[in-house]
Amino acid sequence: MSLGLMSGTSGDGVDASLIKSNGIDQYESVKDKYFEYDSDIYKDIHIIKDKIHNIEHLNKFEKELKNLERKLTIFHAKVVKQIETSEDTIIGFHGQTIYHNPKEKISKQLGNGKLLNQLTKKDIIFNFRNNDILNDGQGAPLAPVFHHLMAVQNKISLPVCFLNIGGISNITIVNSKNDLSKLESRDIGPGNCLIDSWVRKNSNKKFDFDGQFASSGIRNEIIYEQAQELYMNQKNKKLSFDTNDFDVSFIRGLSLQDGAATLTDFTASIISDELSLSFINSKEKIKDVLICGGGRKNKVLIKKIKKNLSDDIKLNLVDEYNINGDFVESQAFAFLAIRSIKGLPITYPNTTGCKIASTGGELIKN
Repeated sequence: MSLGLMSGTSGDGVDASLIKSNGIDQYESVKDKYFEYDSDIYKDIHIIKDKIHNIEHLNKFEKELKNLERKLTIFHAKVVKQIETSEDTIIGFHGQTIYHNPKEKISKQLGNGKLLNQLTKKDIIFNFRNNDILNDGQGAPLAPVFHHLMAVQNKISLPVCFLNIGGISNITIVNSKNDLSKLESRDIGPGNCLIDSWVRKNSNKKFDFDGQFASSGIRNEIIYEQAQELYMNQKNKKLSFDTNDFDVSFIRGLSLQDGAATLTDFTASIISDELSLSFINSKEKIKDVLICGGGRKNKVLIKKIKKNLSDDIKLNLVDEYNINGDFVESQAFAFLAIRSIKGLPITYPNTTGCKIASTGGELIKN
């Protein structure tokens, strides 16, 4: 068995998923549970993320990062102890992404694998992105091999597109039942990061529940158009994104509601434009898009994405296929941990841009 621990870019807690799998062509979900960070850890994550905008900042704030890493690792150890695992259960430990810049050959996740090993007495697989980056990949997205297994095991007709709306949005196109090298994936831009950041800065909420703020606001047309232009210029220089690539300063001065409306429209327009572009460039006709990640719960965002797409593209929540859309990423890291131990590839040239199919993850044995 393998336990996947995922702390996403929203930095609000840990998704934990226990699965059984051979790491190749089958998996069984055993248990999924969410553990919310206490308010101190949540605040510390967002305070430090707001400080780190380049590689030098990792050194400048090293002490704060080490302190937070220790707190996060201890929190993850407590999570492990609250889940009933067998003696031979391994742990896929993603950690908290704090800085991601493949151009500089770095993707920094806070999470001490050695400490987690000492606290849990389990084999730990962590640092999943590094080997891909060393092989000239982007280090993201990492879930596509699991998306492929989900599609095949759940008998979803191919080709199909998985749209993951986390802090960053990314897509996976599953073209072939058997050939993982035919997987296609990439980051496509912001997901929840801009909306969440705006709501955090202007209210006591962590996110725009059901898109309620956005639905009661009015889009600022001038700012909206400027934002699209800025994004198009940035997009040409980036293949994968970090939440630090996006900030909400361009809507400063708007009300909470109007800012949320403008950012939601902006995010929806990027997602739908990038989906449409991917489908035009795809060799096979793709009609089905399955949405996973926290952003699928923002009803206003999903409605706007649908509105921007052509009528022949069907958007469905992955939950409609009896898959829990909250835990796809944590299940993915449980699956990737097994593949890592077996020395199997977790990324391919068409998923991250790596030179060769690459395995990944560091093993700390108990």
